[in-house]
Amino acid sequence: MEAATAPEVAVGSKLKVKEVSPADAEPPQASPGQGAGSPTPQLLPPIEDAPMGDPDPSESELHRGGARLGEAFDFPFTMVSVRLSAKRRSQGKPKPQAIWTHDGCALDTSRVSVRNGERDSILFIREAQRADSGRYQLRVQLGGLEATATIDILVIERPGPPQSIKLVDVWGFNATLEWTPPQDTGNTALLGYTVQKADTKSGLWFTVLEHYHRTSCIVSDLIIGNSYAFRVFAENQCGLSETAPITTDLAHIQKAATVYKIKGFAQRDFSEAPKFTQPLADCTTVTGYNTQLFCCVRASPRPKIIWLKNKMDIQGNPKYRALTHLGICSLEIRKPGPFDGGIYTCKAVNPLGEASVDCRVDVKDIYDTTEFNSLQY
Repeated sequence: MEAATAPEVAVGSKLKVKEVSPADAEPPQASPGQGAGSPTPQLLPPIEDAPMGDPDPSESELHRGGARLGEAFDFPFTMVSVRLSAKRRSQGKPKPQAIWTHDGCALDTSRVSVRNGERDSILFIREAQRADSGRYQLRVQLGGLEATATIDILVIERPGPPQSIKLVDVWGFNATLEWTPPQDTGNTALLGYTVQKADTKSGLWFTVLEHYHRTSCIVSDLIIGNSYAFRVFAENQCGLSETAPITTDLAHIQKAATVYKIKGFAQRDFSEAPKFTQPLADCTTVTGYNTQLFCCVRASPRPKIIWLKNKMDIQGNPKYRALTHLGICSLEIRKPGPFDGGIYTCKAVNPLGEASVDCRVDVKDIYDTTEFNSLQY
């Protein structure tokens, strides 16, 4: 078997070294400066297994880790601990030396601590910051042999809010929104956006879209008569952004105006010249007893009524009282005497014409009436 003179690197971060035995070890040759009486150098105890940097058995492969900003995290056994699997014989051998580096540089011992055990090495970082992101390497050395293991750590936090949001259009029951991505994504890729709405009446926010990947959207099913404001959160693995921009303009959902079409029709003209529907009737009255004359007239516009006696206007004469109501015309003759008999005329006049009706009124003395009645019997 050949002596272990150089390591052979395998795939991944593991380093494998061929096994050696005590019989395979060759004694060192004496240098020219050493004589025959010089003491022979003593060999180190033979190595059964070279140091190996392996992920913990619970994780078959783990080349990348993550932590949230401000949180403490470590590399425990079940996560990314590295076993120092250099087995010792009964007589013992030197303990392997474990060295951690961050992006090729030494660790900051004020914030980072390392605990090395017999079979593992744990790195602990307090209050992780974004500057702690990067590649961590563990180098294990034993004599002239060496093995390495690496892991990439990414420290993330909540993203910043979208830079702006704008209400583009409102139509029907819908509103269109646009916004710009946040400047700070929290050191990791965004998982999307969360869009919320709130009406001015209640002021309560309701989520309408989650894990939305575009920077514009249409919000539907808004209620008529309400006014809405909108806001957008950015989201990554740590959660939603702490704040969200709100639209400066409100979306007013107005009821569509209803236009009533009036069916055209011809306006009826009710104008007409005066026309008597009920004429005056001849009558005989007794001296000293009030008598009334009646007639009915229809006209539009409303006509002017004039009463005449024997073609003489009697308007304003206190002996007569003329009334007109709803087209019914009446003339009261107060205590007529023998000279109140004659032809009475009712005349109606409006801009479209005029009309008149006549009647004869006879006034008799009470004695003439008694004689007339006695003759009948």
